[in-house]
Amino acid sequence: MEKNKLLEARKSKGFTQSLIAEKLCMDVSSYNRRENGQVRIHITEWEKLAKILDTPLHEIYEPEESQLFICNDNTSVNYQGTNNIYIPESLLETQEKYIKILEEKIEGLKVLLQKK
Repeated sequence: MEKNKLLEARKSKGFTQSLIAEKLCMDVSSYNRRENGQVRIHITEWEKLAKILDTPLHEIYEPEESQLFICNDNTSVNYQGTNNIYIPESLLETQEKYIKILEEKIEGLKVLLQKK
């Protein structure tokens, strides 16, 4: 996905892709692929871009559109957005069991405290 904030910031400064690529020590086609979303932009590159454009990072940063997670139970999921996360059922079940044990221990401790 095209990095629109980055593109707009670059154009508003009157910078060409060639100029940005030169400052990042890469060829224009490499920078172009980053700006067009074909290649992931690493956080250190985002920081350099913000400095080059004399713009706060949060004004140009756009997260990658999707990420792939491979879980221990060999399932995988491709999700979009920044607030979503996949949790395998086996992990949820284990956590639910652990929570139940902790709740039982808390009740036992409450009983002990009431006896004192």
